[in-house]
Amino acid sequence: MLDTTMFANTNIKTDTIVSTAMSIAATAVFIRTFATDLIPDTLYSYVSTLFTRLSSQITITIDEFDNRLPNHLFRAAETYLGAMASSSARNLRAAKQDDENAINISIDRGEQVVDRFLGFTFTWRLVSRESNKQVVNYRRNHYKEVSTPSEARSFQLSFHKRNKELAVSAYLPHVITQAKTIKDGAKTLKLYTNDDCAWSASNLRHPATFATLAMEPALKKAIVEDLERFVKRKEYYKRVGKAWKRGYLLYGPPGTGKSSLVAAMAEFLKFDVYDLELNGVSSNSGLRTLLAAMENQSILVVEDIDCSMELQRREAADEEKVTLSGMLNLVDGLWSSSAEEKIIVFTTNHKERLDPALLRPGRMDMHIHMGYCTAAGFRILVSNYHGVDEHPLFGKIDQLIGEVEVSPAEVAEELMKSDDVNVALRGLVNLLHVKKNSA
Repeated sequence: MLDTTMFANTNIKTDTIVSTAMSIAATAVFIRTFATDLIPDTLYSYVSTLFTRLSSQITITIDEFDNRLPNHLFRAAETYLGAMASSSARNLRAAKQDDENAINISIDRGEQVVDRFLGFTFTWRLVSRESNKQVVNYRRNHYKEVSTPSEARSFQLSFHKRNKELAVSAYLPHVITQAKTIKDGAKTLKLYTNDDCAWSASNLRHPATFATLAMEPALKKAIVEDLERFVKRKEYYKRVGKAWKRGYLLYGPPGTGKSSLVAAMAEFLKFDVYDLELNGVSSNSGLRTLLAAMENQSILVVEDIDCSMELQRREAADEEKVTLSGMLNLVDGLWSSSAEEKIIVFTTNHKERLDPALLRPGRMDMHIHMGYCTAAGFRILVSNYHGVDEHPLFGKIDQLIGEVEVSPAEVAEELMKSDDVNVALRGLVNLLHVKKNSA
């Protein structure tokens, strides 16, 4: 006869083991939730680091800033995690800028996101702590450091120590690549302007594209092909030992579309524009800070460089004052050493006034003459403003445009004066006759 007492005791032991295991698991979940939600980020970071040392996990910290400069890896991680966390994370942040269609989603501090890559697990956590940020204020060649309260943010990326090589050589590059794809898909171009040594951003609202530029088709085609060749030649620049940058000099009379061409280049490449006002920079240190803070895939523009010629007359011995030669040295040195798909554009109304050192190869690689309006340019403008490709007055206007000097801006102004194409074209004919008679 079977001894049922033995089975009863066995069942009791089994129930006890299961109950104990469930209690331990529940306690672990509670502790983890408590640690994530209630423990301050600074203490959590310390405890996490301590446990990491005792475990098989490795944690990489990615700070938002590196030596006061933006950490591109942090920004890439923020974009990447914002896209993937919207469906799984509990705490998110949302923001929307003017003229942007998309709502930007990012994870909130303390939030944890688990990612799988090639079958392995990578865990992200955003932590922040209060710190005193040293802000350098430049005014009239003097500067001082001001300590202000700030939030220092960083991502902690944790994974098994056996996956360290995979994380560094494959996973993090994957994050950067995916972030670029996400940003390109919903990117709103930015226009940065400088106030001494700091950039301020606004949305780039210029509507110009290569399709709407009043430019000779052959020249337009040459510029587009040059830009396409530039962005495709990363390995070529690396192989020949040159910085991945390119310089363009736009020269010609006022109103010939130099600013519109810059906007069209930005729209074509999906590059942000940094409009540098040299006369607004009080020191070489401030200029160095501005150039170092530029993002990759951007266009640095110095408009009307001929109007900044007083920079050349400044005493070279005064190192704190910005000089044109000092700017060129920074562009050739600091800016070039960190250049990744960067373009520099100088514009001028008077090319003949420029120092030859400014125009040498390696600085201004392509010189583009922005001339007066041509018959081909007029046809593009009238199509833009009135949507017509043929009109009885076209022949007369083509002839007059070939005989006078009229800028695309002047032609556009006449075409905008009336919604009636007949009235607008007659007004343009009158303008061209006036110019011809006064020549």
